Amino acid sequence: MNSIMRPWIPETDLPDHERTARAAAFCERMASRHSCRSFSSKPVPRAVIEASIAAAGNAPSGANRQPWHFAALSSAGAKTALRVAVEEEERHFYGGIGGSEWQGVLRDLGAKADKPYLEIAPWVLVAFGQTRASETDLFPNPQVTESVGIACGLLISALHLAGLATLVHTATPARFLNRLCRRPEHERPILLIVVGHPAADAAVPAAALERKPLDQIASWL
Repeated sequence: MNSIMRPWIPETDLPDHERTARAAAFCERMASRHSCRSFSSKPVPRAVIEASIAAAGNAPSGANRQPWHFAALSSAGAKTALRVAVEEEERHFYGGIGGSEWQGVLRDLGAKADKPYLEIAPWVLVAFGQTRASETDLFPNPQVTESVGIACGLLISALHLAGLATLVHTATPARFLNRLCRRPEHERPILLIVVGHPAADAAVPAAALERKPLDQIASWL
């Protein structure tokens, strides 16, 4: 184990009002982030995706194991195969697995079984969580889901700040995604993140504009 310690490098010393202003500016910028379900096919440079994934790699993780891998799909064949598999799962859900109340909530948000954006958007990122460091390592990684979730939050923020639209989708069917992305068995897919430019007719459902106020998501003790 590397026990060498590096001195902490402090951020620029700012007055409190400037710290507050920066936090408020970031909050305002992120308030414009919404899930997009109507994408254009306008290309997005790979360099933007690379920089955003690199930003995600700075997330904290359990025991600093960094248990994430992001498979970036851009080829037409891979995205078509993904759409076919995902839509099959979704039709199964909408056909009866999901309760009527739950389905109603999803429809209010614009969600439905057909996912054309999986082929139209230039990129689909599959976030995998590594349960172990390698297939032969018997020592499990701690807090995998939590660590990958934090990394995905940074990834989505970076993509939004780059002026791109995103949509998060449950990573199913799981084992199909391992095969499609050529990932080993000790990794499990956690999230799909669709990335691209919004279509000209893209809109945000009224239900998606509702955000809980601060007094409902924070308490001060």
